[in-house]
Amino acid sequence: MAINFLQVKTLRRLILLALPAFLMACVASQPVPKGVIETQPIPTPTVRAPKVGQEWVYQVRNVFNQEIIDTITEKVVSVGNEVRIARKSLKSGSLPDEIQSPWGFVLQDPHWQPPQKFSKPISLWPQQLQIGWSEFFTTHYQVPNYPDGSYYWGLSMTVSQWERIQTPAGEFTVLRFHNEIPNFVSNDLFRVGNVRQEDLWFAPEIGRWAIRRSSGRYITSGVYWSNAYWEDYLEWELISWK
Repeated sequence: MAINFLQVKTLRRLILLALPAFLMACVASQPVPKGVIETQPIPTPTVRAPKVGQEWVYQVRNVFNQEIIDTITEKVVSVGNEVRIARKSLKSGSLPDEIQSPWGFVLQDPHWQPPQKFSKPISLWPQQLQIGWSEFFTTHYQVPNYPDGSYYWGLSMTVSQWERIQTPAGEFTVLRFHNEIPNFVSNDLFRVGNVRQEDLWFAPEIGRWAIRRSSGRYITSGVYWSNAYWEDYLEWELISWK
């Protein structure tokens, strides 16, 4: 049976309208790391202090299809007023450094794209490793090597629970917390709305997260949130550390 142009156009429109709901269903169906819920440890664990040579290796996975897309090694290369963490991708080679100042407060964050250099450092993990702790941080950032622009960044951090979780690097007691970054300003002027979120399973004994899952969406002029574009939806899972 022949299909005319109008039918093709109508079918294409229906597919485009259904695509956001389909993508959301796909995301919702992806497995979330599950650990055994633990009570609040007493005494509260302390975060390992930084030392040159400490290293974390992560396997990076595309959450949409569970494909492993990279392996990233992060290594402490200097400690002082600033803690510098050099990063290397198996796929792409050297990556921008992470800089903390002081330990636990990120000054240059390469996690999102493009990397960000903050005017005021913000917490990388909860300042109190306690169930129910929450805080909202605000700052501005510049994109390294592009000093002329300054953009608003606001982050809500909320602790949900302690867990015991298994990764290829071993079993860890972790503090699970959630970050929301609503209505931040992108350096891409074509974006008129932005939101990001992530879940982290932070292991104080290693001074880093055992698992981290991050995603983001944005809209441009004339696009509604129901049709918002996706950024990468990625999961970092620890496969070794020292």
